[in-house]
Amino acid sequence: MREFFKYLFASMLGFFLSLVIVIVVFVVFIMVAISSIDSDKTTVVGNNSVLFLDLDQAITERTPKNPFGNFPIVGGEEKDGIGLSDLLRGIARAKTDDNIKCIYLNVSSPNAGFATMREVRNALIDFKKSGKQIISYSEVYTQGAYYLASASNKVYLNPEGALEFKGFSSELTFFKGTLEKIGVEMQVIRVGNYKSAVEPFILDKMSDYNRKQVTAYVGGLYNTFLTDISDTRKLQKDSLYNVANDYKIREPQDALNFKMIDGLKYKDQILEELKRLSSRSKKENIISVSINDYIKNNTTTGSGKDKVAVIYANGEITGGEGSDNTIGSERISRAIRKARLDDDIKAIVLRVNSPGGSALASDVIWREIVLTKKVKPVMASFGDVAASGGYYIGCAADSIFVQPNTITGSIGVFGLIPNFQNLMTNKLGITFDGVKTGKYADIMATNRPMTQGERFIIQNELNRIYSGFVSRVADGRKKSKAYIDSIGGGHVWIGTDAVQIGLADRIGSFNDAIKAAAKKAKLKDYKVVEYPDVIDPLKSLLEESTDKIKTYYTKQELGENYMLYQQMKKVVASSGIQARMPFEAVIK
Repeated sequence: MREFFKYLFASMLGFFLSLVIVIVVFVVFIMVAISSIDSDKTTVVGNNSVLFLDLDQAITERTPKNPFGNFPIVGGEEKDGIGLSDLLRGIARAKTDDNIKCIYLNVSSPNAGFATMREVRNALIDFKKSGKQIISYSEVYTQGAYYLASASNKVYLNPEGALEFKGFSSELTFFKGTLEKIGVEMQVIRVGNYKSAVEPFILDKMSDYNRKQVTAYVGGLYNTFLTDISDTRKLQKDSLYNVANDYKIREPQDALNFKMIDGLKYKDQILEELKRLSSRSKKENIISVSINDYIKNNTTTGSGKDKVAVIYANGEITGGEGSDNTIGSERISRAIRKARLDDDIKAIVLRVNSPGGSALASDVIWREIVLTKKVKPVMASFGDVAASGGYYIGCAADSIFVQPNTITGSIGVFGLIPNFQNLMTNKLGITFDGVKTGKYADIMATNRPMTQGERFIIQNELNRIYSGFVSRVADGRKKSKAYIDSIGGGHVWIGTDAVQIGLADRIGSFNDAIKAAAKKAKLKDYKVVEYPDVIDPLKSLLEESTDKIKTYYTKQELGENYMLYQQMKKVVASSGIQARMPFEAVIK
């Protein structure tokens, strides 16, 4: 009888759990349906409106479709973001929209790279040509926030707020000591002295080569940062450097004294100014529209059947399908091939924002670009970073466009094979034994050190792949292999330097690349279409919900240390030969 009730209880529990799952799935379907209906609605923009720009949200390559907001069980904990292309088009449309009287910019800590911020910043500068004003206000400006805000007509700070202006720093994390303590040896094989992605696992500080390129990289970013602020704020660049170097902005009044801002005001005073700019009386409420709602009214420009296709390659490069945030060689190659075979598409822009990844997957994508260039123009537009594999996939384009603060180059490859023998045997007491039919049958094994013969084989394979990488760049850039090798070796370059040495063609925006593609195809009127299709949110939920739940709770537990966890996890998962940016520096 006891067994009967045990099985009965188990069956009832299983039934109720199944019922809960069915209900959850049903609710999700309803949410998707409602969200889809809502997302199709256009936004009514009233007369004398203020366009509200929240630039603390993530600025991604494409506007995400996330109908599961505020629903953490399925990954809705992530805040909605906005796509760069939609954001730029929205600002450009507001410039000529008679209903929009001014822009109110609110930003404290932007979630975007410096090249992306420069694109947005230039769009704001262009907006001001209409005669309409941009007002920025914040209680706290980080350096990135101030970089964006400095493009405004007026920059205001809360009287008790803070403006960060102290120069750039970059700090790398090294795991050698930790690995030694737990008994793990990282066996490294690489091509290029600057290919320093492996250094955190074999050194306890930067090599001289890495320090040299990080210094150049951070210095290049900082130079663009100061130059752009100097231009819009009408302040001497040397003066800005001295203000940051001596940390002279220590309290709000200092920011005003050094003319970094235009006033110290409270929010109610900002609202009064916005009322004046939007022709509202003191008794009337401000009519505002958020940029996220405003871009719902964006329409495809141009007419006729001729098209320019933008293909987004965003994230790390892997084999397979990938996702909207990773570059899957199959998915991106298929998109390029589809655009190539479509007779209505006359030109292609490959938009790259990637630190690289799998060398093999990069080569698969590169091949499709080469084939496409034979039949129609292909331009490459590099975003915040297009390095290593990210450069590989774009090097065959007819022209490469970069921002001054784009990170690119890093022509090199590496292999990283962990040896867990000491950890397993000496720390945990685990041993291994087996048989093999060939001398190298267990090559790349991680439970023992590599033999000299294995290292020789793998090194030769890396040399071969590096030689192919250099050859592809040399062919695409119409340079000699010897020259590309001299600027390769894993060396990372800032956008301005990349143009000077021939790795890129010109400093230009995303839209500049699109216009250049249309011009080369001799198009006067055309539509811009985007590939690949954004992955359906429900499909993404069903396929990735487990990973999202795990990621959510891991972030909650680790907090700021989540980045360290990601770095370690990435190394363990980086099997095969990698063409990846040599470091992941965080600019502070």
